[in-house]
Amino acid sequence: MAQQSLARRGPAGPRELLREAHGLLDAARTLQADDRRARAQVHRALEPLRDEVARARLAEIPLSRLKDVTGGRLRLGPLEAAGFGTALDVLDATPYRLQLLPGVGPQTAQQLHAAARQLHEAAQRTAGVRVDVDRRDAASSALVTALHRVVNAGPDLPRARKTAAQVDERLSPLLADARPARSWWRRLVATRAQRDRAQAALAELAAALGELREAPLLLGQASVDLLRPEPAADVAWLDYELRAAEYQTQLAEIAAVDPDREAAEGFLPNELAEQVKAQPLDDAHLRVSLRGYQAFGARFALARRRVIIGDEMGLGKTVQALAALAHLRAEGATHFLVVCPASVLINWVREIEAHSALPAHPAHGSGRAGALRAWARDGGIAVTTLDSLHSLAPPDGVEVAMLVVDEAHYVKNPETRRSAAVAAWCGRVERVLFLTGTPMENRVAEFRNLVAHLRPELLPEIRQSDAALGPRAFRTAVAPVYLRRNQRDVLVELPDVVHVDEWEEFSAADARAYRRAVEAGNFMAMRRAAYADPQRSAKLRRVVELVGEASENDLKVVVFSYFRDVLAAVQDALGRGVHGPISGDVPAEKRQRTVDDFAAEPGHAVLLGQIQAGGVGLNLQAASVVILCEPQVKPSMEAQAVGRAHRMGQVRSVQVHRILTPGSVDQRMLEILRAKAGLFDQYARRSDLAEATADAVDVSEPSLALRIVQDEQERLAAGHMG
Repeated sequence: MAQQSLARRGPAGPRELLREAHGLLDAARTLQADDRRARAQVHRALEPLRDEVARARLAEIPLSRLKDVTGGRLRLGPLEAAGFGTALDVLDATPYRLQLLPGVGPQTAQQLHAAARQLHEAAQRTAGVRVDVDRRDAASSALVTALHRVVNAGPDLPRARKTAAQVDERLSPLLADARPARSWWRRLVATRAQRDRAQAALAELAAALGELREAPLLLGQASVDLLRPEPAADVAWLDYELRAAEYQTQLAEIAAVDPDREAAEGFLPNELAEQVKAQPLDDAHLRVSLRGYQAFGARFALARRRVIIGDEMGLGKTVQALAALAHLRAEGATHFLVVCPASVLINWVREIEAHSALPAHPAHGSGRAGALRAWARDGGIAVTTLDSLHSLAPPDGVEVAMLVVDEAHYVKNPETRRSAAVAAWCGRVERVLFLTGTPMENRVAEFRNLVAHLRPELLPEIRQSDAALGPRAFRTAVAPVYLRRNQRDVLVELPDVVHVDEWEEFSAADARAYRRAVEAGNFMAMRRAAYADPQRSAKLRRVVELVGEASENDLKVVVFSYFRDVLAAVQDALGRGVHGPISGDVPAEKRQRTVDDFAAEPGHAVLLGQIQAGGVGLNLQAASVVILCEPQVKPSMEAQAVGRAHRMGQVRSVQVHRILTPGSVDQRMLEILRAKAGLFDQYARRSDLAEATADAVDVSEPSLALRIVQDEQERLAAGHMG
């Protein structure tokens, strides 16, 4: 109640003012304490897993390395003679046992064991921990359960945490100065200077509480979320499968194992890197936690003003762009423009809505004119396509603070209309950010064309010889305008799986096929309607784009679908050289031979498989990109298929792209899965029965399929398509 009254505060006397200020400060400190406890629980859960990784490292460190730790002063001959071979052997032996060896005295034994402990501690500090969905032992379950509390505190937790720190920093000194105003006797014994400071502090407190009027609700809700009961392990694992990316981001932030500084900063020269790090980054309008390299990327875009971020796919270029836009909004800018291929427009809209407080205006299709009017009137981020940008005129009185061009390699040819349109907009806007996952060091001519849009004065400095010296030399040479980081360099806490939902609007042909399937009441036809006309399929176009980007980054890809005709359409679209498809009628020996051929390919390759066949009994760890052509009726089926790629021996994180269509059976299936997950959550909290497993959550029951068909028939009959 005190927090609610604080949120409604009107004019107040000194006592009420101080009471409300103390209430807000208590709420801030309570949240900080709750947050510290939640993060400490994650750290405690990490300790045994880090110790396991550290011990595995020590088992690979030869005995001779102990000399490096002690400056070469130790004699290792007695240990070698006794069969000691690694630093782990020494760590596991007590100093007492070591001194029993011939030629090893008490002092030497202590030094040997201390050297092994020093290596162990260093290994623990730098140990990256993976969450392995196939390993659900007590230690891994404890970590996922601890992360569940932080993840489920919601996207406003970072803002609440920052607000709590601001409240503490701002109110603490003011309340100390205002102490004489708390009672008549305090005023009586105070000096004139103390009374004057108290009066000034009261005025500042009143102003501060007015500015922080939303803080009580924000802090109170965050504390409530952090104090929710600990879930059962099965519930936490199920939530992890549904929202793995959020868990991985929290793990990376809390674990705080720093990647190599130079790699995280894209090998920028020191002077330039320091300039970027000095750039402020206000996240008041952001609703997502940034990893360190992502914050650096956003600062790079702000500090350098007209640049290319070319991070490898899977590193969150969209979030970095949103962080830059959110900062500019906090500084007072109001209008921003994102230009992207039509295939990712809806993804941009959803990312903006999910991860920022900025309004999104999709300026595309039949609602384009209305969206542009709303953008001009209300501000926010207009999102349009590369192919329609030429017809978009800047509204009167609107100043675009930043232009973001996604998949910027599509404007590499200056002769195309889309390139000319981008060039015209680059001439109108002071800040421009190009995003591309395509490595530019192998395409110097294309890179020069992109730089011509941004910083033409740098063109004489971009030479083919720089690229010939290797990626690092090239990035250093073009550092004023180009930033690229690779997964292996910056994801120290390497996530198992990066899940990305790729939302694709129906094309007109897709919509017609879907309507026919709904009218016929054919659930399976509804699920694959988006591929019924391959020449005009929006989903298929996105699959081809993702495979193309993986090819540019030399990554192997597995494409899964439940349906053979969908895989046939993918195979036709990708052309020759595709392995598979693996389907139920392919003999086991031939399946394995197909997988072996796929793995043996140097660099990029593509394998197609029916998810119910390719997801069982095969090891596909050569692949680091998995594409699911449609959502599956059981999360366990998807998890099993992804698990074929993410297995022991996989040295890269696995990116999973699930291709979805809004306003369709895809969206309805996911809504039901999430609703059932919520019911399962409640059920599992009060039951330890064996039935409480992830298999309890699916939409395979005929009654649910029928329900989806009926819902879609009613929706389309009401005229709501898309």
